[in-house]
Amino acid sequence: MPLFAVAGQVANYAVGLSFNPLAILGLVPVFAAGLLFMQYVSVDPESHPINVDKISPIYDFIVVGGGSAGAVVASRLSEIENWSVLLLEAGGDENEVSDIPTLSGYMQMSQFDWMYQTTPPTDSPYCLAMIGDRCNWPRGKVLGGSSVLNAMIYARGNRHDYDQWAEQGNPGWSYEDILPYFMKSEDNRNPYLANSAYHATGGYLTVQESPWRTPLSIAFLQAGKEMGYQVRDCNGEIQTGFMLSQGTIRRGSRCSTAKAFLRPVRNRSNLHVALYSQVTKVMIDPKTKMAYGVKFIRNNSPQFVKAKKEVILSAGAIGSPHILMLSGVGPKEDLAEFKIPVISDLKVGYNLQDHIGLGGLTFIVDDPVTFTKNRYQTLQVAMEYILKERGPMTSLGGVEGLAFVNTKYAPESGTWPDIQFHFAPSSINSDPDQVRKITGLRDSIYNTVYKPLKNAETWTILPLLLRPKSTGWIRLKSKDPKVHPDIIPNYFTHIEDIQVLTEGIRIALNVSASKAFQRFGSRPHKIPFPGCRDYAFDTDEYWECSMRHFTFTIYHPTSTCKMGPASDPDSVVDPRLRVYGIGKLRVVDASIMPTIVSGNTNAPTIMIGEKASDLIKEDWGIRTIN
Repeated sequence: MPLFAVAGQVANYAVGLSFNPLAILGLVPVFAAGLLFMQYVSVDPESHPINVDKISPIYDFIVVGGGSAGAVVASRLSEIENWSVLLLEAGGDENEVSDIPTLSGYMQMSQFDWMYQTTPPTDSPYCLAMIGDRCNWPRGKVLGGSSVLNAMIYARGNRHDYDQWAEQGNPGWSYEDILPYFMKSEDNRNPYLANSAYHATGGYLTVQESPWRTPLSIAFLQAGKEMGYQVRDCNGEIQTGFMLSQGTIRRGSRCSTAKAFLRPVRNRSNLHVALYSQVTKVMIDPKTKMAYGVKFIRNNSPQFVKAKKEVILSAGAIGSPHILMLSGVGPKEDLAEFKIPVISDLKVGYNLQDHIGLGGLTFIVDDPVTFTKNRYQTLQVAMEYILKERGPMTSLGGVEGLAFVNTKYAPESGTWPDIQFHFAPSSINSDPDQVRKITGLRDSIYNTVYKPLKNAETWTILPLLLRPKSTGWIRLKSKDPKVHPDIIPNYFTHIEDIQVLTEGIRIALNVSASKAFQRFGSRPHKIPFPGCRDYAFDTDEYWECSMRHFTFTIYHPTSTCKMGPASDPDSVVDPRLRVYGIGKLRVVDASIMPTIVSGNTNAPTIMIGEKASDLIKEDWGIRTIN
């Protein structure tokens, strides 16, 4: 059976609540036997965290959400032996299939995913190529959170991002302050990076490049040099430039935050992990305004657990504001609509920011050098991964290169780029069924624009707007905690966002036009979206129409519980991440970012978890050493 057919069946079967290799053996013997082999012969010594059967009535700390930040916080707080820590995760545990980097797309729209969708826009249009004018927003509903669903890209953002946070009234969050926390987590296994002043070894989180890549990845770097950019470590001193992707992988497999931070400490008696436990409300005394516990649902049964010291929300940029509003912390006018008593009137759910780009920007080449199903549907490829932990299946979600480039709108210093490129040696036609599923792309769009590329050799760049001016909201849709909130990103409401992204697209066209890519006969795919046929290719109007159709989020929602000083009326948490007006309650995840970072958000969210852990320890009298 072809590899991708096998992998797809294994993925669709195995991303449920449990993974049973023996049951799969009769369906897909070769690949399943390999996964079984990996399970028992793996050199990774850590076993999965224990899902406790019995939850104690009270803990010192309750951490809500076991994702990119929550797993870190639970691990670090449980370092204090006389502190008891409960980690509540709404989903289950990751499995052997989620470990396979190239199958990251199969984790989306599965039981590992909250399967959020944006609310259809009423004013400025976007997501027009998607069913119902809704963009899918995958978020991890699994131990490890979105670090189990993402493409594993390790990018820290720009030093100016963090210096700006500090300048906005958040002491302790400048680049020099937070760099040690990136390094504290890191176990970098690329020798030329590990010895850098900006990287470290020995941390919980393994970072390295994929051991496999296509020839086009080198062309991508060469194109950058032709265009005047340096090939460099964009996580180092200067961000601007081109690089091979660094990722959170370990020996060819995904290194989620659950694998990194929870598996090594699974035997700590003071850390309890409870899976399939969805928190519905933080309990806050309306008189003292102190958080004292949480309500949650486990095994379809409502439960309650007390927190002696603190409740820590790490449910993400959608989940944390949702829980806060259900608990009476949020905008009084929004809570009044659902007759929720207001305990603290804060701008919860406001300031929503996300990186947005043009999806499906496709280029065609003549040479057989791209990542196609037919080329890698071989037993040899499967066995190379199973036995050697190498080969095409180690690709970081298909993203082989990154670049950070400056449009004419970027700061003159050149050190704070405003566009990021994600380079992949494949496109929509490479796995059309799964791509349509996870993006929600309309069949009519696919059939018109991408189906003609069925047998073509293609590659793509995702040009991403790094610092959007357009912001949105997370708002309650119901008092029922099982009902997802409204997600209103308000993409492209600022004309500047369209202008910057248009310039970014044109820089991407220059990559294809470089000598490095012309060796492969590279040229842009020019079939327009049906709604854009009235505009000539490469006009401003053409690109604005295209981005409003294939509006592509790379799943980086942030900033809905903004960190800021008390003088900032939009702030939800203070610089120590304590919720204003409520005692014993913090938020620790991407929602606290005052402004979105200039790069992928997973590594910065892990950093936030590391720094917050020290802040909490300090506030409870524990001396910390960075």
